[in-house]
Amino acid sequence: MSDHLDRREFVKIVTAALGTIMGAIVGLPAIGYLISPALRVQKNEDWISVGPLEKYPVGKPTLFSFTRSKVNGWEKTVNSYGVYVVRTSETEYTIFSNMCTHLSCRVNWKDEAQEYICPCHDGHFGQDGSVTAGPPPKPLIRYEETKIEDGNLMFFFKES
Repeated sequence: MSDHLDRREFVKIVTAALGTIMGAIVGLPAIGYLISPALRVQKNEDWISVGPLEKYPVGKPTLFSFTRSKVNGWEKTVNSYGVYVVRTSETEYTIFSNMCTHLSCRVNWKDEAQEYICPCHDGHFGQDGSVTAGPPPKPLIRYEETKIEDGNLMFFFKES
């Protein structure tokens, strides 16, 4: 075997090296583009503003609806959520989820019964979120982390 490198072998080596470099220059960004949606971290908690406290009458639970977008790869879904804001005085308030703790149906406030009622399996909750009748195993979820910032009532929402 000779240590001498002829012209043909030199051209093969240089061509292979340049082809590898060009393939990497084109291929790595393409692979990154294809993989990046799977590696992206989705934020599933945030402060949600429900507006000024004056917007909610004292003693009457008021529904506030909002949406959150979720990106999973290239698929984007928009989910709708709701909370009931209950003012107990001029400065005191409570925020409850409008999801029944039985099977996550949406509860509705009924003035005539003075209760939240789940239309799916006839679950009943008092104005304070406690279970008064039906199959729900727990009270309505209460958002404990709340604040008033720049005149707007806000609560900390964690998407499960």
